[in-house]
Amino acid sequence: MTAIFSFPPVVSSDAKILILGSMPGIKSLKEVQYYAHPQNSFWFIIESLFGIDRTLGYKQRIVLTQNKNIAIWDVLKTCRREGSLDSDIESESVVPNDFEAFLKKYKNIKFVFFNGAKAEQVYKKHILSDLPDSFDYLKYQRLPSTSPAHAAISKEEKLKHWSVIKECLASENNKP
Repeated sequence: MTAIFSFPPVVSSDAKILILGSMPGIKSLKEVQYYAHPQNSFWFIIESLFGIDRTLGYKQRIVLTQNKNIAIWDVLKTCRREGSLDSDIESESVVPNDFEAFLKKYKNIKFVFFNGAKAEQVYKKHILSDLPDSFDYLKYQRLPSTSPAHAAISKEEKLKHWSVIKECLASENNKP
């Protein structure tokens, strides 16, 4: 089994929200796009919350997402995995991204949202305990995975949970 690698972060200097997945799936890796699988609810949710048309080209969607002060990245830099399922990630192959350097560079990020349980689990295991106390201001929340493999709840139900991002962003934007 060969190693797979995540993408660079989608981020602007004004980012206040960070959405973290675990590792892109096969379709995303092939397309070199976050959340490229047509059944993934991510872009449906972003469109519903922020009016970013999910039928726009990927580069346009990324720019508009950055303009909303939202960053997208993955917890893992590299790992080995057959297929696209998080449950198939070989735990001994996990190499996390460098969050200390990332968070030092993007100091406006206040909220970190995990796109599913695996992203949260890997972050807590490999990153959280090593972050300096200077990052204690970060607020974390796990959201239901937008993956089509997480079919236990509908995309409309996922949208209800994910609306907290819009609320957090509005509260940050209204601060003096």
